Amino acid sequence: MTTATRHSALRPAQLDDVSKAIIEQLQEDGRRSYAEIGKAVGLSEAAVRQRVQRLTEAGVMQIVAVTDPLQLGFYRQAMIGVRVSGDTRLVADRLAALEAVDYVVLTAGAFDILVEVVCEDDDELIALLNSEIRAIEHVVSTETFVYLKLHKQHYNWGTR
Repeated sequence: MTTATRHSALRPAQLDDVSKAIIEQLQEDGRRSYAEIGKAVGLSEAAVRQRVQRLTEAGVMQIVAVTDPLQLGFYRQAMIGVRVSGDTRLVADRLAALEAVDYVVLTAGAFDILVEVVCEDDDELIALLNSEIRAIEHVVSTETFVYLKLHKQHYNWGTR
């Protein structure tokens, strides 16, 4: 892949002010009706529906329900720093396939990969670390950062 190709693949979607306003409306309340959004942004319900469909199909946004892990019986969350020998993308793919993993990012610095996990308890976290994560070929070491309290988690940063 050439440098020009890599950069063109990273170009952000070009959104007009109306699309940005639709996204912000949905970030405030993902259950807001298309009619309500239309009134707020000056479009018909059908036009909002079409724009939302285009935005989701293009991968610009997702509309999802965010749960509270504690309310569902998942009492242990952690971020795990993973050091890898070899191709980090291959290890990231293996990590992403694990059921307890909800976030995987390739990084630069002390760790090659950061992985967020949600477990029922410490026993599940220990089993995940020893039997699954550390068993992946090319995983050299891990460091686990156990969450004591989730202080802030928001998804409404807007479109700036």
